[in-house]
Amino acid sequence: MSVRFHEDIAGRPADGRPLRTAVCDDNQVRAAAGLTMAAGAVAFAYAYFDRFYVPLQVVATFFFVEFALRLTVGVRRSATGLVAGVLTRSYPPTWVSVKPKRFAWTLGLGLSGAMTVITNTGIRGTLPRTICLLCLTLMWLESVLGLCVGCEIHAVLVRRGWVGEDTAYEACAHGVCEAPRTRARA
Repeated sequence: MSVRFHEDIAGRPADGRPLRTAVCDDNQVRAAAGLTMAAGAVAFAYAYFDRFYVPLQVVATFFFVEFALRLTVGVRRSATGLVAGVLTRSYPPTWVSVKPKRFAWTLGLGLSGAMTVITNTGIRGTLPRTICLLCLTLMWLESVLGLCVGCEIHAVLVRRGWVGEDTAYEACAHGVCEAPRTRARA
């Protein structure tokens, strides 16, 4: 039995086109990014102002587990995804392709894994705080502006032919996936 980490909504319209791809609710993803950003900001404040790194160690480890869950069982079943789902349940879903989001979560897994190793092995100072600030910036862009930098990078990789095109480019946030399909028709 395979684990489903996305929604299959074949036949439901998005921008007037029928979907044939795995999708996730962008509202829930953005809310989850906001929740993780809040936890990360508190941990960063302790590390930066008080030079107290235990919250950063705990949050980095939690983020690593969180991103691993998002990649294996989906945002709907991860800890922050569950809370975000409750917070966004009164909003109609905004379906976006899961493939670029999974790429972004893979980048988050790498950054949080590095932070987990760095902070739990006793490395302090500029390196962990810089990586944490980068992560906070990426989470702020996703949650507040709806700009998924990992999704943008994924789209660039597709345009360059480094990642194969497939039907997962049907419902991407802000039209970021439109360029690969346009290129394929030319």
